[in-house]
Amino acid sequence: MSLNNHVIVAGGGASGLCAAIAAARKGATVNVIEKNDTCGKKLSMTGNGRCNLANLNVSSDDYNERSRNRMKNWLEEFGVDRVAEFFASLGLVIVSEDGYLYPISGQAGSVVSVLMNECQRLGVEFTYNEQVKRIIKNDDRAYTVKTDKNEYNCKAVILATGGLAGPKTTGSTGDGYYICEQLGMSKKDTFPALVPLLSEDETLPSESGVRSIARITFMIGEGEIATEYGEVQITRNGISGIPVMQASGVVAEHLAKGRPITCSIDFFPGYSENEFEELVNRLMNLSDDRKLGELLDGFCNSHINEMVLKRMKISRGMKLKNVGSSMLSCILYKYRDIRVEISGTADYKKAQVTRGGISLGDLTDKLEAKSAEGVFVVGELCDVDGRCGGYNLQWAWTSGYIAGEAAGSL
Repeated sequence: MSLNNHVIVAGGGASGLCAAIAAARKGATVNVIEKNDTCGKKLSMTGNGRCNLANLNVSSDDYNERSRNRMKNWLEEFGVDRVAEFFASLGLVIVSEDGYLYPISGQAGSVVSVLMNECQRLGVEFTYNEQVKRIIKNDDRAYTVKTDKNEYNCKAVILATGGLAGPKTTGSTGDGYYICEQLGMSKKDTFPALVPLLSEDETLPSESGVRSIARITFMIGEGEIATEYGEVQITRNGISGIPVMQASGVVAEHLAKGRPITCSIDFFPGYSENEFEELVNRLMNLSDDRKLGELLDGFCNSHINEMVLKRMKISRGMKLKNVGSSMLSCILYKYRDIRVEISGTADYKKAQVTRGGISLGDLTDKLEAKSAEGVFVVGELCDVDGRCGGYNLQWAWTSGYIAGEAAGSL
């Protein structure tokens, strides 16, 4: 086989399949090498099986700080409009739900199918159950790709092997980091992201699955590092829910540096200070013989009430008239600032993405390695992670297509 226009894509996930299509559309002969027995394994599970493809409101601010300057340019080149056009060219019908883009079928499998169908139409070859182990640069500016079973020669390589998130379900074990480092690239420290946070707080509700809309602020001391809003889930072991997961990557980085993290949870985020004060005053004016627990039953979630009273060391059986106005006010205001110390994050098994990865400073605007011309790095392997809501798949499509076109044009 001639090497003049041959591209090998290592990894058949979202970014790898997109890269393969882009390279093949440029006329390249493409071979995708996938370690699993099928492609799109992680993609088929995203969005609870519905596949949140992208987000109409995407911007560079939706990604980790180190990537934002570069992301602005990449999104200008291949943003959400280009993603919609790309999938329209594959015959996928997309629907928007408040800006979140999904296949109208409601099935992530539809996305995998149209990608694989296009690859087949373009003549992309697939090699399954082989793991890329090493890339060797030859004297003729070509490369030899070594797997655990075979060797392949090519003109360009696109590394789309993924990060460390979901190792059991997707087979993502960070193989690409070592390969990139062998080629002279550097790696930023990696952490699980979009993941639940752990706590050893003994006052957390004994029953798991307590859910409540809240504003949650993460702090080092009294210094704020992140604030999120949405449905928070509190369990025996810690906190979860989308707002928590959005901040988890930042929290993980600070924890790794030995910085203690505390979160403050406000269970009345829709109330202004004046509105909440009026609510408290109205409740304090109740002068009948009801008990404290009876008042709180109509105030908030019962398990959250239990947590607050446990912290205050007060029985729910106390009569309101015996609690005292000052103490009652203190109890009620606790619901706007429940502090929980974070002890760590759940591991990569529960992470949706990896924070950290191959340094963007080692890559050109086309995602080509500066130290190895003809080698491209895309997707989760890069030091790019986004918020929950289609932003990480946006990066997969963006990086995959940009790199694929560049590799196919060499």
